[in-house]
Amino acid sequence: MKRRAYRDETYWGRPVPAFGDPKARVVLVGLAPAAHGANRTGRMFTGDDSGNWLYAALHDAGLASQPTSVSRDDGLRLLGTLITATCRCAPPDNKPTPEERRSCSEYLDRELDQLADVRVVVALGKIGWDAVLERARRVDRASVPRPRPVFAHGAEANLVVRAGSKPVTLLASYHPSRQNTNTGVLTRPMLQAIMRRARELASPRRGR
Repeated sequence: MKRRAYRDETYWGRPVPAFGDPKARVVLVGLAPAAHGANRTGRMFTGDDSGNWLYAALHDAGLASQPTSVSRDDGLRLLGTLITATCRCAPPDNKPTPEERRSCSEYLDRELDQLADVRVVVALGKIGWDAVLERARRVDRASVPRPRPVFAHGAEANLVVRAGSKPVTLLASYHPSRQNTNTGVLTRPMLQAIMRRARELASPRRGR
């Protein structure tokens, strides 16, 4: 159902594609399109509070050309970065079922297969973290550390997400949802620090 503020807009209302640089060294994996954000605008993390937080942090880290994302034609460019999600359609109550997550996993698989330059994958939330770990298990089970890496803000793990490629760093962040930002679980400095760490890890000067 549309919100009153958007009653005159035509909602995208279809699976939302990934957005960003096809030569990305940093990939962000979110949860799913927000009902009145990406589901409305047709671009990941665009037109809602989560996107306001995320793009401001990306811009601060030099990974986005501007700090806001309001529509598909607002001129925003991601710099060496691509944003995708575990699920591509807005789930009821923003809680995708295991079946939805499994059915959408092929999209993430195809995207990672095509990203030859990826060096860092930032999981925005535990569902994104688990999705990347499962992708690594499918590609190279032996590359997944044991015991299984536990999600926590700032956690890091090295694993393989593309067949025949070198390991990348999986970096965890709390999701910039209102539930986290309004309660102080995630602050702007915390999110900025994650994006700066992602940029550092993806730097060509690290010799990866």
